[in-house]
Amino acid sequence: MHDKTIAQLAAGLKAREYSSEELTRAYLERIARLDPQLNSFITVTPELALAQARAADRLIAEGKAGPLTGVPLAQKDIFCTDGVRTSCGSKMLDNFTAPYDATVVTRFKAAGTVMLGKTNMDEFAMGSSNETSYYGPVKNPWDLAAVPGGSSGGSAAAVAARLAPGATGTDTGGSIRQPAALCGITGIKPTYGRVSRYGMIAFASSLDQGGPMATTAEDCALMLGAMAGFDPRDSTSVDRPVPDYTANLNADLKGLRIGLPKEFFGEGLDPEVAKVIDAAVAEYKQLGAEVVEISLPNSALAVPTYYVVAPAECSSNLSRFDGVRFGHRCENPKNLEDLYKRSRGEGFGTEVKRRIMIGTYALSAGYYDAYYLKAQKLRRLIADDFKRAFEQVDVIMGPTSPTVAFNIGEKTDDPVTMYLSDIYTIAVNLAGLPGMSVPAGFVGNRPVGLQIIGNLFDEARLLNVAHKYQQVTDWHTRVPHGFE
Repeated sequence: MHDKTIAQLAAGLKAREYSSEELTRAYLERIARLDPQLNSFITVTPELALAQARAADRLIAEGKAGPLTGVPLAQKDIFCTDGVRTSCGSKMLDNFTAPYDATVVTRFKAAGTVMLGKTNMDEFAMGSSNETSYYGPVKNPWDLAAVPGGSSGGSAAAVAARLAPGATGTDTGGSIRQPAALCGITGIKPTYGRVSRYGMIAFASSLDQGGPMATTAEDCALMLGAMAGFDPRDSTSVDRPVPDYTANLNADLKGLRIGLPKEFFGEGLDPEVAKVIDAAVAEYKQLGAEVVEISLPNSALAVPTYYVVAPAECSSNLSRFDGVRFGHRCENPKNLEDLYKRSRGEGFGTEVKRRIMIGTYALSAGYYDAYYLKAQKLRRLIADDFKRAFEQVDVIMGPTSPTVAFNIGEKTDDPVTMYLSDIYTIAVNLAGLPGMSVPAGFVGNRPVGLQIIGNLFDEARLLNVAHKYQQVTDWHTRVPHGFE
């Protein structure tokens, strides 16, 4: 059963070929047997999963099932889950049990899905390799020596290894798309405001966005349909109707205008990755699409802009973790200052501390205008580049990552090189646009992802474009050796 997509599993459940309980037990058994190699889960919830599966089976028996009823999924450990540890990959929250559900979790519960557990992630979603987690690095199922990408690396590895048919992720600067690319799965970052951030532990509030990760675009469409929608508890949520993302998956691509930014195909892109992307674009030409060279002249400024904006917002958001109300608290503090210093010093890892320090500096008196304000102005220029591009084209394509997955430990001592692994994804977050990554091939035994970027709230078109490609290729069906 683990070789089926979400759509196929849902059809099998509806046809009573198996029960949700049988399906859930099969995935729990795979997690217990195979995840010790990967470390993709922080918390597995067998009792909760089986209880939800039995409830789903009752709904199916009563004829009250929805499109996802009874389907097992995994939640990134950044989404608060009532009564279950929500650690955000950090020692700071190792002892935190959320007293409520995030809106995303609530919506999946309402859809009748089953939660298998909480997936591993870079600490507070800060990282591109899933090596900053307090619970140890996640390994890429395609090559256990390689990183899975981050910060949603646990979700990506779990889906790639077929330990879960789908999982949630969050994307602040590429953290759904980059691990999806490095693990050979499909992932979509929706338009900012499309999916509620309520109960999603904040890293950078103007950039964070939750989204689905699965093997196919069709599965992502099903999941996004459950996740998306207005939430009055989230001030950044957009009050806009949610379309049926599966309705136009098979629409013809004849006449689709694809923009290829010349800035995405220059220095820094691995030539072997470029060949894979060229081959993917050639498939789209066969499907009737037109290809246009475009320019995003300010895209080179995306990384420095992001690494001022995101740390500044993280510095503000993470100030709440002070050892007073919840989370890690140091032993025997001498006074309030000692409590703050030692609790935060012990609870946060190196990368989180680095970003807090950068952000605090950028926001400090005398530097706010020089750094944060200037970064916000550059952000507008980057968004304007995309706005002009979408006057010429329907979607933009290019590589998701400049290289395939690198080895564990290879970039941990060089944070700047690590930051550059998100060079093609960051601008999409700064502009608030939707973007996705689909499997497009391999370099050696490591996957390559094709990035597809759309205009605001154009997720349905992205999913259609990805689905049509997956109908004529089989990259998304490949399973890592040892996890078949």
